Amino acid sequence: MDHTAWLLRLVLSVVLSVAAVIPSQAQYTSPRQPAIPLEPVAAILAAFRSHSVVALGEGLHGNEQGHAYRLALIRDPRFAATVNDIVVECGNARYQDVMDRFVRGDDVSDDALRPVWQDTTQNSAVWDRPIYEEFFRAVPAVNASLPREGQLRVLLGDPPADWANVLRGTEELGKWIRDRDRYPVDVILRDVLAKQRRALVIYGDSHLFRAGQSLVSLLESRAATRIFTIATAMSTKFEDLSVLQADLTSWNVPSMAIVRGTVLDAKQFKYYDAVLYLGPPPAITFSRISPVLCTDQRYMEMRLRRMALSHNSQVQVEQLKRECATVVAR
Repeated sequence: MDHTAWLLRLVLSVVLSVAAVIPSQAQYTSPRQPAIPLEPVAAILAAFRSHSVVALGEGLHGNEQGHAYRLALIRDPRFAATVNDIVVECGNARYQDVMDRFVRGDDVSDDALRPVWQDTTQNSAVWDRPIYEEFFRAVPAVNASLPREGQLRVLLGDPPADWANVLRGTEELGKWIRDRDRYPVDVILRDVLAKQRRALVIYGDSHLFRAGQSLVSLLESRAATRIFTIATAMSTKFEDLSVLQADLTSWNVPSMAIVRGTVLDAKQFKYYDAVLYLGPPPAITFSRISPVLCTDQRYMEMRLRRMALSHNSQVQVEQLKRECATVVAR
């Protein structure tokens, strides 16, 4: 098969697979077919043809393969031509104005920008790993080559908690934590759907689970629209994927596959529309907190003080200390 024929087959496969996200009754009664691995950037862009919101799960927070894929996605010239907004879990909405100025290319100092990811409702150091700052910094680099009206906007989905008030006892952190799925729903309704824009939502897989009171379930019920959801195959999801699809190890890395109407429409994948494959667990690597932060006394005092408010503070503290001991010793 020549290159042109192969490319046409790939594009047709992507379009037909995404169009089949909501299956017919015949699909449910006929034998399931093996899932077809698709080139994931093209597949996600095809999903936007029929969905205003595409939600991409991170799998396990901090994995570098998912980060590399997300960078490749937003840097693809077709992305900004298709998508308007990126909604992220790793940013405190209290600093939305700071982020808006930053992605426009305005002069924003490191001290002004850092609270975006350091001051979320999460007590732990989960977003302090370098990949999250790197993602934020990639957006203005993309926008630099775009006209102002075509630039990407980053919408911060974490509730706007004020840690100064939390530590003084005048603001309840628990309220904000309980709103971690409801708050981004309001953001997407107001800043994306009401303005007839398109958004990529980047959140942990559990927030995209189409059941209960997840971000996706709440948004679909309030907006009367369907969100295209993508789980990332890590941990038990990888084990389930390898059982359901025997030829998994032959897939390109990364690959994306449609769930509905295929053998993947079972186990935990049945709650999502597609799955992103980034390789087997031994190949997955994780970003670590920087030695600079570990040796910064002010940072460590801040993080440990916030961890003390968590019900599992001792676990978080020990994890941070172990990680810092590892990176500083290198």
